Amino acid sequence: MKLSKLSAPTLLLLPAFIVLAVFIVLPLIFSLYSSFTPFRLTKPDSLWVFIGFRNYVNVLTNAEFWVAFGRTVLLLTVALNAEMFLGLGLALLVNKATYGQRALRTAMMFPMMFSPVLVGFQFKFLFNDNIGFVNNALQSLGLTDRAIPWLIDGNLALFSIIVAEVWSSTAVFAILILAGLLAMPKDPVEAAHVDGCTPWQTFRYVTWPYLMPFAFIAMTIRSLDVARAYDIVKIMTDGGPAKRTELLWTLIGRTAYGDARMGMANAMAYVAILLSIFFTVYFFRKLAAARQQIGAEW
Repeated sequence: MKLSKLSAPTLLLLPAFIVLAVFIVLPLIFSLYSSFTPFRLTKPDSLWVFIGFRNYVNVLTNAEFWVAFGRTVLLLTVALNAEMFLGLGLALLVNKATYGQRALRTAMMFPMMFSPVLVGFQFKFLFNDNIGFVNNALQSLGLTDRAIPWLIDGNLALFSIIVAEVWSSTAVFAILILAGLLAMPKDPVEAAHVDGCTPWQTFRYVTWPYLMPFAFIAMTIRSLDVARAYDIVKIMTDGGPAKRTELLWTLIGRTAYGDARMGMANAMAYVAILLSIFFTVYFFRKLAAARQQIGAEW
């Protein structure tokens, strides 16, 4: 087909399609193909050896992969719940503010302006056991008489990563929930007050059902972010100590570039993507249910 016979919209969209094909579609096809090979970066010829589903079988029977998956789910569960409650509190406080609401909304978005790499370096310094601000503050207040190994102890290191994730992304929940509060009609709230509802009852049965779709939108966005968490963990602990903070994508990165097993890493990546899709579908169903509830009640 000659280019002169193509319609104007097709010609205008053609460069975008070419860019998408070159930088997204072709790499995806290549990575999917390589997941069916024993491809190693140190052995380029292994790319042309087809082994079927052997990599996927190895992934699904690999205890290390499922431990990393469970740790990722733990991080996702704790971080999302903490971000939702903190974001809800921030949104309610900003919504009640009489003066300076615009300045508060801007300040609330401040953590989102930092890249994950910068956040990782920032909290790696804050939780440093020798010169970190957290240990110095705790010792100065007399709450501890020794340095706490935040990034050396496995449990404390995971807790430190959760704190960094929550600090950097609570604003996502706060902004979306605040948008729901600003869009919420006042009549149902006023009717609840007239009927003698307490502030808690008004929030539980009137305000929160209306805000649930906004919270689930934030959960969907953040679940995808946390499920592929890499930058902050890589900077703060690099999966250590002794792989106690190894998540799915740090394991995939180590398998691909540390162990040079690119075929196995791509198989892990596609299994991880399928698991991420599962979480996305779950939150979308919750979102749809919440919207139906609003439609029925409002």
